Amino acid sequence: MPVNVGILGFAHGHVLAYCNLWRDRPELDIKVVAAWDHDAGRLATQAEAYGLRQCATVEELLGDAGIEAVIIASETSKHADLVEAAAAAGKTIVVQKPLALTLAQADRIVKAVADSGVRFSMAWQMRVDPQNMKVKELLQGGEFGKVFQVRRRHSLSTHLWPGFADTWHNSPEYNRDIFADDSSHPIDFIHWLLGAPETVTAEIDTIFNPAVPNDNGLVIFRYPGGPLAEVVCSFTCGAHENTTEVVCEKGTIIQNYGDGPSNEWPHTHGAQGLKWWKSDTRTWTDSGIASPAGHGARIAGLAEPLSRFLHGETGPICTAEEGRTSLKMVLAAYVSSREGRRVALNDPAIAGV
Repeated sequence: MPVNVGILGFAHGHVLAYCNLWRDRPELDIKVVAAWDHDAGRLATQAEAYGLRQCATVEELLGDAGIEAVIIASETSKHADLVEAAAAAGKTIVVQKPLALTLAQADRIVKAVADSGVRFSMAWQMRVDPQNMKVKELLQGGEFGKVFQVRRRHSLSTHLWPGFADTWHNSPEYNRDIFADDSSHPIDFIHWLLGAPETVTAEIDTIFNPAVPNDNGLVIFRYPGGPLAEVVCSFTCGAHENTTEVVCEKGTIIQNYGDGPSNEWPHTHGAQGLKWWKSDTRTWTDSGIASPAGHGARIAGLAEPLSRFLHGETGPICTAEEGRTSLKMVLAAYVSSREGRRVALNDPAIAGV
């Protein structure tokens, strides 16, 4: 039987990739039936495109007993209110990244999910990407020995787009800024791969357009006894190639084409999507896992895992508690950059960001 789904907000465009796949792959048994958005024009456009019933209020959508689950893809500042309402209505909940703007909002989400007992998952495509899953499998298998360094470069060209300054991503009412919004992807990847770090050190700056803040940043995560992990984000990047490097005691793992700028253009250099070098064989091995045709396809790769979650066949891709920890890692980077110091993940200043 199909799971009937409602959409709460279309601000995060990722949700359209899921709607497309669920529409085009009926065997996934997900039926998107209704939607709400505080932006009436955006609601009308997407409801018409997908044949959805338009709901004038959140209460109207959540009051429909035939809707079993909701995808919350509104502006980030609205996540906590919508999760609380959906949890009280007993709906299964999927939330687009990041979990919230502040730790206080994240705490509200965690409490609402725990108190209601509803099923909840965050939508992180990097956790279900086949290449990323292979990297985690290789490290957990132990054949690479001790992990010394992990570097994840994640970029977009958003700040080079005409008109980007006027989007909701740069409105304090709705969002912190693009760094918090999108660095959350690679930072959650580090959390998923290595666990929660001990400390965070960061430099985040506005280098290109003063009207569009925090376009470039570097964040270092320190783990007791290693590894050192680094996230490098530029939102002024038109093209790239390498996205992940893992340096280990017994080998090295390299991934290419793992984000938008590296995956939108022809792969003219012929680099392998994921490969590794082992010190015992002293050779490179191609994983054989193809890179998606484009970044949109990588985002759409969440549709199938989410369908399994919505059907109750699998657990959450990421729990509310895990999403809260990833958010703390992001907010700790802001404290570090503003105050010029290494920040422990339990630092009380994080709650004030």
